Amino acid sequence: MDEDRQINTQELLEKYDKEYHYRQKLGKWGWIVAFLGVSLTLFHLYTGFFGTFQTQIQGAVHLGTALGIIFLLFPARKGWHRKQTTVPWYDILLAFIALYVVYHKIIFFDELLQNRISGYSFFDTIVSIIGILLVLEATRRTVGIPIIIVASIAILYTIFGKYIPTQLLSHPGFAIERIANYLWYRESGVFGTPIQISAKFIFLFLFFGVVLVQTGIGKFFNDLAFALTGRFTGGTAKAAVAASALQGMVSGSSVGNTVASGSFTIPMMKNAGFKPAFAAATEASASTGGQIMPPLMGAAAFIMMEYIGVPYSTIMLAALIPALLYFTGIFMGTHFEAKKQGIFGLPKSQLPPLKKIMVRYGYMLLPLIIIIVTLLSGFTPQRAALFGIGSAYLVSFVRKESRLNLRQTVKMFEQGARVALPVIAAVATAGIIAGVISMTGLGSKFAAGIIALAGETLILALFFTMIACIVLGMGLPTTANYVVTATIAAPALINEFGLTAIAVHMFVFYFGIVADITPPVCLAAYAGAGIARANPFKTGVIAVKLAIAAFIIPYIFVYNPILVLVDVAPIPLIIAIATALIGMMAVSSAMIGFFVRTMNMFERIILFLAGIMLITPQKAIDIVGIVMIGAMWFWQKRRPDGDQRLSAKNREEVKL
Repeated sequence: MDEDRQINTQELLEKYDKEYHYRQKLGKWGWIVAFLGVSLTLFHLYTGFFGTFQTQIQGAVHLGTALGIIFLLFPARKGWHRKQTTVPWYDILLAFIALYVVYHKIIFFDELLQNRISGYSFFDTIVSIIGILLVLEATRRTVGIPIIIVASIAILYTIFGKYIPTQLLSHPGFAIERIANYLWYRESGVFGTPIQISAKFIFLFLFFGVVLVQTGIGKFFNDLAFALTGRFTGGTAKAAVAASALQGMVSGSSVGNTVASGSFTIPMMKNAGFKPAFAAATEASASTGGQIMPPLMGAAAFIMMEYIGVPYSTIMLAALIPALLYFTGIFMGTHFEAKKQGIFGLPKSQLPPLKKIMVRYGYMLLPLIIIIVTLLSGFTPQRAALFGIGSAYLVSFVRKESRLNLRQTVKMFEQGARVALPVIAAVATAGIIAGVISMTGLGSKFAAGIIALAGETLILALFFTMIACIVLGMGLPTTANYVVTATIAAPALINEFGLTAIAVHMFVFYFGIVADITPPVCLAAYAGAGIARANPFKTGVIAVKLAIAAFIIPYIFVYNPILVLVDVAPIPLIIAIATALIGMMAVSSAMIGFFVRTMNMFERIILFLAGIMLITPQKAIDIVGIVMIGAMWFWQKRRPDGDQRLSAKNREEVKL
């Protein structure tokens, strides 16, 4: 237990999350990083309140300042962030070049607009080529190499498309200067929709999350979760799920949330009797779900708002029921595992008192409530984020322990920029990929390929899209993955099969996220396994079992969009939610292998099918599912029990 608590969370974050590979010692350049970071945060607060600049200018300030900070903060190679005692000269040079080539768009804004008609100069072309290369290098440093490979292949495809033998993917090809100018100066490339949404909305919401963390809301969420669920069967695991859901919707980082919450919850789960791999998988799957948990969700949700052309409140409400089902599945999975292993809740003496917590710290929920009310009232996401930031900062003054002095406030402003750096770099590179798709017509080609491969069968088209999302998600951050799949695959599903836009976009969004827990590349599961000292691959397999809802629900709401609140009526919606929750209970039970008693394979298959029938919002199928679950309950009640629970000795062995 003590050994588990002493786990170095920073080492785990550095191992599994590229964004933590920043320099520990900056020397005098630390002041420059702080100045640029605080300036970037103040710029977004100013434009959020008074209105944004023209999109190209807003995006240039957003990306240019971020690139300057990245080259000063992140070293060229892994491991150098601990060794270097200051910023080397070549990174200082790259930082200032990056600042210039991006701010070049602002300095010569009117001329560049005119050059769209008359043609770009040789110097403009050189600037665009350098700018694209610096974006790719900054992304490599902050996010990792896989996304760079995808972007590089996309650019090479644009140049050498005429040499591709298959007619489906070939195209005439483009000159390098035309590609560079298109991707750098047009609205379909680096400075396209992803970077524009990042500059308008995403940065402010990421900063809101930083403000909440600084006020100590993470500890409050943990205490609240344990007070609510700790006394029930398998209480430590259920508390971990609840705490991760609350923290995840603020942080939006699967790996970061797994390590932050898991360093506390995983040892407690192991001590209660859960096996190490199961404890790690519980934390990883719950933390990953934070990106689909309203009100904040992941950064990609804000880009989805722009792609579909609906208010963010619509996205938030559409995500509510699927997120509820996702966490219900994990919650029930931990319940049945606890019943199977004979793991009970914590005694009341070991739990924080709920009433005392709410009386003393309940005010910390105010910023989240303000965000939700503001969004649902029809205000813009920018205004909602500003209200949330302001209220979070003000409530920090309620108690001395959370009160921020001037130094801490300045540090918080700098941290707001630091947190956003990987997202900014990722969406800029995603813009490159999206620009290539636009230039070459790859989207329509890919759509034609999916339809041809699926034989115009919807279920096959969805399956192939799911595989593409998961494979891309193994190398791309969720935001970049969503941009690519929403640009390539979503239009095919919407146009060819007549599906609802929001259901399709939520479909690709979901499967991009679950890549974080899907073997073999399941970084959140690996991080959890590092804390639990468990087998990483086994942890990933268990995480998939617990998060099975994420693999089922998207298919259901594509076929029947009532679960994403499209064409709903109150009574059918209530029935759909109730039956879906019961269905998730049955599916989770089947995945764990325990219902009333431990189940054999035949019983698990029957209960799994019954659960699927109930999740599908169709009355006749729901009735069949309920009958099957009832029959299984009656059958298991009559079957002899046997020794299904761990002895005290075995539970001690599990702890070890």
